[in-house]
Amino acid sequence: MLLVLIAAAAIALVAALPTLGDQQPAPPASGRTDAADGTALALLDTLPVKGRAPKTGYDREERFGEAWLDVDRNGCDTRNDILARDLTATTVDGTCRVLSGTLDDPFTGDRIRFIRGQATSAEVQIDHVVALSNAWQTGAQRLTEDERVLLANDPLNLLAVDGAANSSKGDGDAATWLPPQKSFRCDYVARIVSVKAAYGLWVTPPERDGIARVLGGCRDEPALTSALAP
Repeated sequence: MLLVLIAAAAIALVAALPTLGDQQPAPPASGRTDAADGTALALLDTLPVKGRAPKTGYDREERFGEAWLDVDRNGCDTRNDILARDLTATTVDGTCRVLSGTLDDPFTGDRIRFIRGQATSAEVQIDHVVALSNAWQTGAQRLTEDERVLLANDPLNLLAVDGAANSSKGDGDAATWLPPQKSFRCDYVARIVSVKAAYGLWVTPPERDGIARVLGGCRDEPALTSALAP
């Protein structure tokens, strides 16, 4: 079943890899990401609010699949797909293995030169905007294995970012961690809301309050759509 769903998502994933600036806003009515006016703030109001479920049973590979899969069968794993999307001036080995490039880091605002190598690759990491352990505790336990694999590889939920900033985030939510670069916070929390809506996840009361505080300063920030979510 997993292979069938992944194959069915192939074309959709290719279309889901625009640059950060080209990510498409959600239309006013878009399935599970419906919100009255298409904004992230309106979509936030549709999310259930409740406490975290226990983390019992969480295992990254067992519950969300191996990091990283080639879900669209293009010969490139998801990490390389996201590097190719988010980096500029890239050099590529063969069809898709990104060897080097430049990242304008959305978390810190720093410009980072990425060079693939044992000692350097970790300087640019792929962040799950909604951390997988957070997802597990806010509804992903109820998803099928296929759906969790899609969540873990969904471009909407993935960003190439500064490795140190990603490590400082850990599995924090918007109540405990926000990007140091304040100008990116609206986009960041809009992605959280959009991912959680797309996969039927909930927010905790502190998380909801943290997101609402950010979106209160950018009330027109659009919600975003996922091309992979069931």
